[in-house]
Amino acid sequence: REQRFRRFASLEFEGQLYMTPYDFIQAVTNDEPKRAKKWRSLSKQELNQILMETPPVWKGSSKLFRNLNEKGVISYTEYLFLLCILTKPHAGFRIAFNMFDTDGNEMVDKKEFLVLQEIFRKKNEKRERKGDEEKRAMLRLQLYGYHTSTNSVLKTEGEDLVPRSYWDTLRRSTSQALFSDLAERADDISSSLSDTTLLVHFFGKKGKAELNFEDFYRFMDNLQTEVLEIEFLSYSNGMNTISEEDFAHILLRYTNVENTSSYLENMRCRIPEEKGITFDEFRSFFQFLNNLEDFTIAMQMYNFASRSIGQDEFKRAVYVATGVKLSPHLVNTVFKIFDVDRDDQLSYKEFIGIMKDRLNRGFRVRILIFIIILVDFTIYHYLF
Repeated sequence: REQRFRRFASLEFEGQLYMTPYDFIQAVTNDEPKRAKKWRSLSKQELNQILMETPPVWKGSSKLFRNLNEKGVISYTEYLFLLCILTKPHAGFRIAFNMFDTDGNEMVDKKEFLVLQEIFRKKNEKRERKGDEEKRAMLRLQLYGYHTSTNSVLKTEGEDLVPRSYWDTLRRSTSQALFSDLAERADDISSSLSDTTLLVHFFGKKGKAELNFEDFYRFMDNLQTEVLEIEFLSYSNGMNTISEEDFAHILLRYTNVENTSSYLENMRCRIPEEKGITFDEFRSFFQFLNNLEDFTIAMQMYNFASRSIGQDEFKRAVYVATGVKLSPHLVNTVFKIFDVDRDDQLSYKEFIGIMKDRLNRGFRVRILIFIIILVDFTIYHYLF
């Protein structure tokens, strides 16, 4: 994820790398950047102008990232947060909001949002591998906005991180900062960190606005819809449907399937007449994928009983486990793609394993990391 962020990011401000909204969309819908990236340095004036043009959250839409295009800055921790949103089921939106809402007042303010971002950062730092200290220092600067002096690669007693934000003062003053301290002293955090498009969008240009659940839900739903619209439109060529073969191509992207041609050929032979997949059908399938863990439980019951699953059972299991209704044509298309042995049954192995890869969008670590972070967040809040 770090490498992908650095590869797609196009902006740099005071040593820290940022994605534009356009960069983010490219990172989640393409394997590689469309053009070679050279990090463009932003001046303070340019950054302020970008933030001044950021719309408030109540003006958000499913075209927000496309409308902002190159006029926005997204940090690495925000990138991780946005990736989590893409794979989160609608039922989990409330849980995510409640984790931010540490004081339980049904509103999220800027300092609550920043505390969870810091946990993202600290969790990632624990996984840092040993290596060239100078390279690691540069990486920390690019991803998180702080660095070590190039003269202190071999750090002697008394030397420490050169602070660029309140977080670094915290890290120097104590190695085990209590979560409650972060919350109580978060007013200083807001004044120390560089604002981003997401912070201004959620909390206003002065950082004093608060985010309610309805706006939070709408933002998450709009982001999921926008990414799906972009993927759909890239194949529809202005039409209202994409072909079943195009649908298969999209599903098999980012998976570990080595021989996709066998799946595509299988589908061509078994669906000779093209009917097309509408955007509503397309979206409903990916809403179902975001609930894949619940559906997996139902599929495992069939698997443990050594039973395959037919189309009627599949459609019923999807609805019972996830609440999503899939059209008969969509279910039939899925079966024609993944029923490689052509027995009109879908096995756990044929479907679940491949779809887990697809849900990850090429990232091995997905919502599990977010859950671990939220557990840490809850423990800190409970204890302190």
